[in-house]
Amino acid sequence: MWISMEAIYVFLGLIALGGSLFTFVDKKNPRRFTSGLFYALYGISLLLGSIIPPFAMGLLVIVMVLIVGLGGLKVGSYGEASAEERRQNRQRLGNWLFVPALLIPLLTIVGSLGFKDVKIGELFALDQKNITLVSLGLATLISLLVGMALTKSNPLTPVKESRRLLEAISWAAVLPQMLATLGTIFTSAGVGTVVSDLVAHVIPTHSLFWVVFAYCVGMALFTMIMGNAFAAFPVMTAGIAIPLLIGQFGVDANHLAAIGMFAGYCGTLMTPMAANFNIVPAALLDLKDKNHVIRVQFPTALVLLAFNIILLYLVSL
Repeated sequence: MWISMEAIYVFLGLIALGGSLFTFVDKKNPRRFTSGLFYALYGISLLLGSIIPPFAMGLLVIVMVLIVGLGGLKVGSYGEASAEERRQNRQRLGNWLFVPALLIPLLTIVGSLGFKDVKIGELFALDQKNITLVSLGLATLISLLVGMALTKSNPLTPVKESRRLLEAISWAAVLPQMLATLGTIFTSAGVGTVVSDLVAHVIPTHSLFWVVFAYCVGMALFTMIMGNAFAAFPVMTAGIAIPLLIGQFGVDANHLAAIGMFAGYCGTLMTPMAANFNIVPAALLDLKDKNHVIRVQFPTALVLLAFNIILLYLVSL
């Protein structure tokens, strides 16, 4: 292939490493060396993840955990534009400001649907096993270039802004990878097989609708338990999606993965385990009811979950 998933990870790793260099030299950050080390290790895990031995990667993760646990992760200064400068930029650019953001989903869809099975010479244009993620990465890069052209920014500005956003997210930035790894461990431990056996005893597995129902609801419930759909996905996919929906009913794997993750996100809206989504905002807003965010989101989550069940069933027919 011309552009692989590995190339996208390299791009992300370079951005993270570049941002860590600014953190190292930020004298206003009281923990600039440990903070810079954390984001540098994160960048290395993205950049060289495919070649670093598993044991070494485990040690790298342990160092990152120790940095966070010992209070070594702090935010610094970013030299942001003043409120007046931002107001002037908004007036100058107007609605053109939305173009880069809108390009990302649009180009991701174009890449996912338009470049499937497309070859340039003897090679596929995009990684066919990860075409949606590669399309998202390319869409982000194109949007970045468009944004730089609109704002007339220099090449270092995206790195600095990426660093600001990454430090705002802080240690939670690594949660998707951590939870995905946890889900893989559960799958290796045979949790998926247990789920598959349980489903076979509870629902009629010859019915496409009930299998779709079990998969989507299972994604939401397991996400509520784990706090993230990335951990639920490997287990539910190994237990229900692969043997039943794909193996028995021949459901398209791309549709299954996209809608299944969306069903999992419904669970994210309904659980305090998703602390960075539901508990942290309540604390920052000083809400008396710490579960208020969840209460507000609950009805929407149930409606979305029902929509996902119906959608997956219809595209699977």
